[in-house]
Amino acid sequence: MNILQALFFPPEQPGGVSSMVPYILERFNKKGWEMELFSLPKRIRGKGSEDVNFITFDWRKYAGNPIIDKYIQTYKDYVWWTKLRISKKYDIIHAHHPIAALVMKQVFPQTPVILTIHSSFERELILNGRIVENGVEHQFLTQIYGELEAKVDQIITVSNSFKQYIGEYVQDSERIGVIPNGFDEKRFRPISHENQVTQFITVCRLVPAKGLDTLLVACGELKKRGHPFVLHIIGDGPSREELEKLAIQHNIYEDTIFYGYMLHPEEFMPFFDVFVLPSRAEAFGSVFAEAALCWLALIGTDVGGIAEQIEHGHNGLLVPVGDAMALSNALEKVVIDPSFRYNLARAAWEKAKKTYSLNRVLRQLKSVYERYDVNKQAEEDESDES
Repeated sequence: MNILQALFFPPEQPGGVSSMVPYILERFNKKGWEMELFSLPKRIRGKGSEDVNFITFDWRKYAGNPIIDKYIQTYKDYVWWTKLRISKKYDIIHAHHPIAALVMKQVFPQTPVILTIHSSFERELILNGRIVENGVEHQFLTQIYGELEAKVDQIITVSNSFKQYIGEYVQDSERIGVIPNGFDEKRFRPISHENQVTQFITVCRLVPAKGLDTLLVACGELKKRGHPFVLHIIGDGPSREELEKLAIQHNIYEDTIFYGYMLHPEEFMPFFDVFVLPSRAEAFGSVFAEAALCWLALIGTDVGGIAEQIEHGHNGLLVPVGDAMALSNALEKVVIDPSFRYNLARAAWEKAKKTYSLNRVLRQLKSVYERYDVNKQAEEDESDES
């Protein structure tokens, strides 16, 4: 079987998709499957000119809006790049972004297209203050789910909570499958260490949706209580300057290290003690599973895929979104009680190894792929006839 993994971002870009799909491809290739990667390079902008037509709604009534116009132009660019670069046929195309899925189905209408939706673009825009809920951009982006339902052969998402979210915008939510992300355990090497001062680490894009303002306020409160710590922030983004000012305001700038973007933070994480990320929304939250596999204690917010990964008090701690005092209390618990912190980390590691192994994802994807393998179905039909 010859399968194309169609990404939106190139695989070297940060994020859960880019950290997982290349490893899936590598493992399938080792098993003798033919699998390739495809993505739209960042330099391809404004090249496409072919008309875009949706069958479930008329996008043109939203034309003139900068965000929607950019989305449509990106769609056109993906069509242009796909037609330019892909000349062979595939048995199955597995897309990892709505644009990639719709384009692939347009260019290769006879090929089964499977889509994994890893996150919600519209929710990210709302939480980052770029659009308003129920505004024109929100209406456009949520109607894309209906277009996907009408065109692609299978929709998969990464958590039950995200399936429920998408289900509000499709006709038949039961058609949506759930395959949580998986991770190659060989990438993660927990290291035995003793830090005299508790080391917190967070890894994310520096945008409002990730709630790092709440984290810095919580850490400021923790310092007022007399608890020493170091906060390591890996990632970059438009909120960095604002967050640095907030760290100064709460007297923790000397206790905080801003590293900027790092391609493989999992190589860095095992040296720390606690992973904390107070996101305002997460479809899955791959970085929590990665931190668990590095044997870190987990602290997150009670939302989306985070709440599906963390059982409060057993393999991590959950706090309400935006509640800096609750987050400070959770941080204090893991600072003052190293044994409790260790037990949380061990339980998180055990669950991650069992639930989020790459082997589990491979088995589930193999089952999906075989269901849509046209060649295999044809062979079975011929066998039945004979």
